[in-house]
This record gives sequence, C-alpha cells and structure tokens, in this order.
Amino acid sequence: MKSVFARRLALTLAAALLPASIAAAERAVADPVEISVLTSVALTSALDELAPQYERASGNKLKIGYSLIADIKKRVIAGETADVIMLSRPAMDDLAKQDKFAPGSVINVVGTPVAVAARAGAAKPDISSADALKRSLLAAKSIVYADPAKGGASGVYFAGVIDKLGIAEQLKSKTILVPGAQAADVVARGEAEIGVAQASEIVPVPGAQLVGPLPGELGSLTQFTAAIGAGSKQAEAAKSLIQFLTGPAAAPLFKSKGFQQGKSSS
Repeated sequence: MKSVFARRLALTLAAALLPASIAAAERAVADPVEISVLTSVALTSALDELAPQYERASGNKLKIGYSLIADIKKRVIAGETADVIMLSRPAMDDLAKQDKFAPGSVINVVGTPVAVAARAGAAKPDISSADALKRSLLAAKSIVYADPAKGGASGVYFAGVIDKLGIAEQLKSKTILVPGAQAADVVARGEAEIGVAQASEIVPVPGAQLVGPLPGELGSLTQFTAAIGAGSKQAEAAKSLIQFLTGPAAAPLFKSKGFQQGKSSS
C-alpha cells in the first residue's frame, strides 16, 4: 500500500515539476549571450547604429572589433576567431579555403562602391567618365585615399585605377595617404580637395559630400560577406545576428550609410 502511494506521489510531483523544468530549459536557451564580431572599419557607421537595435530585439550583447580587412584576415589565419567574421568577399573566400568558418555559413550581406568625395558645399569634380575622372584628378590640388600598403580595400583598388589611367607619378606629390577609413574626414577638414574611399566611409562624415562611384569600367563594388567563425560556442546566436543584418529591418539603415544590401561583387 505504501509502495503504491509512493509511486503515485512521485508521479504527481513529476507532473507538477515538468512545466517548471520546461520553462527553465526555455530560459536557458533564451539567456542572453555575448557575440564577438570581427569586421572591416568600412562597416563602422552602420554597425554602430544597428548593434543597439539587434541587442534590444535579441537580448544578446555584441562585442565588435573593427580593423582593416588585411589585418583581420592576417589575425584569423594566425588563429584568432570570432562568432561572426565579416570582411570583403575575396578575403572571406580565402579564409573559407582554410576552414576558418562553420560549413555553409558564408553569406553576402552588403556591398558598397569605391567612390569619390569632395568637401560639402564645394563644386563637385566631374567624374562622369574615365577621361573626366583623369582630368579632375590632375587638376585637383590634393588627393587623399587609404594607403595601399596598409591593405585597405579602396586604397588598393584606387592605386590600380590611377596606374591604369597612367597618372600615378603625376599624382604622387599631391597625394595624402591615410592608414584606414579617414579619407572623407581629411576632405571635410579642407586638407584635401578630392578623396577616394568606400561610399559607406563618405556618407556618414559631416562636412563631406559623396560625388559618386568611380565611373564605368573603373567602378568597383566591395562585397561584404559574413560567416560564423569555426569553433564558435555561440553559433545559434551568431546565425541570428547574420539573419538580422541580411533582413528587412537592417536594410533602410544600410542604405542611409551608403551600402546596398545583399549585392554581389561586380
């Protein structure tokens, strides 16, 4: 008799505790986590505003590290990782070949063109064609762009453009090289007449105006691609961040910062 009563009591207690156990499990899954992110400085203006939106919606916290693409790529190759890594497509493709990401997690997020900046209120230089761009660069008193030796994507690309235009030597004496995404700031301060950078590095800078992307066949769209870092302990949370960045909630902010969501490289 006691044995039957004991069994019934145990079953009753188990039934009573089951909902609490489920709730506890759900809370454990939903507990906020910290998501580490490594990404390009070109994304700073957008992610600094999108991060609080994601944190409010998810409860998770973001720890974002910004640097030049070449620097982050070098660090990841050396063994550093993060829950989410977001760099230019070529850099991400190279890292994927070295198994630096969770399988199947690489996805395009946004693209931004290499573009020309001028000081706000100043006359815009003519960049309507390759010849017009060449004339404007030669006529400018000073030009600023990212130092190609530092590995900034826009600087590396633009160095190739001026070589293609055959004016690299003529521009040397009036060229200012900056270590990263500071070209638009230099233009805004009036320290250079023309700047070249990612459109996303120009649009947010007070005192600088976006003239437009490099023309025609000289144009280049830098595609930023995200993936979950290999060995991430927050893979599900990392996936939710990438889904947020590629979703409709992030699109208007990206557009306002000079990005084109989901675009492919050209």
